[in-house]
Amino acid sequence: MTPVRRTRERGVETLTLDSPHNRNALSATLVGDLAAALTAAAADPGVRAVVLTHTGTTFSAGADLRDLPDPDALVGLFRQIAELPKPVVARVAGHVRAGGLGLLAACDISAASHDSTFAFTEVRIGVAPAVISLTLLPRTDPRALARYYLTGERFDAAEAARTGLVTAAGDDVDAVLAPVLDGLRRASPQGLAETKRLLTARVLEAFDRDAAGLTALSARLFASPQAREGMTAFLERRDPEWVV
Repeated sequence: MTPVRRTRERGVETLTLDSPHNRNALSATLVGDLAAALTAAAADPGVRAVVLTHTGTTFSAGADLRDLPDPDALVGLFRQIAELPKPVVARVAGHVRAGGLGLLAACDISAASHDSTFAFTEVRIGVAPAVISLTLLPRTDPRALARYYLTGERFDAAEAARTGLVTAAGDDVDAVLAPVLDGLRRASPQGLAETKRLLTARVLEAFDRDAAGLTALSARLFASPQAREGMTAFLERRDPEWVV
């Protein structure tokens, strides 16, 4: 059974992350299936825009520590979203952690419900938010990222909107997105594609400049003794050895 479900309504293709056993973590399988679904949407002239959403209470828990995706595959997925000639809209009604925030930031527009929460938890398992910085650094307030990258603190949807991590937040995420999707349906395919190209130019420059180095950094950190201790502690639901 695929962890990515596809539905369509009036030209909007909805891709739903549906992997409840690991809280929609970015496993090798989910990354591959999502990339395939995006490829199909890009090639289909009947698709005007893509909505990326989720089942359950978690948009994505980050990288699946039991089935880590290849860093190059994750970079490829984020770049694919940025380069897709159709807008990709994130609909978040739950929690987003670590690598899931890179996926969120890759999208062109995003909306979150007020009860959603966010956290960069990489430092707490001995790694760094390396690959996901390709989409986050060009789009999010740098002072806020410094705080939340370094501390791993949890923050709410209002803070996510203030810092530019999400476009808007509200009590009803679908009500927030209704005028957005109406506007996308009224726009021409050519107009959307060329406007998106203007908007993502800085993001794609970051990929060209930094992807290789950040991929190597991610691989090195995940193979380190501290990361092994951090991931083991996380899976065993205990504090890692460095907590004081």
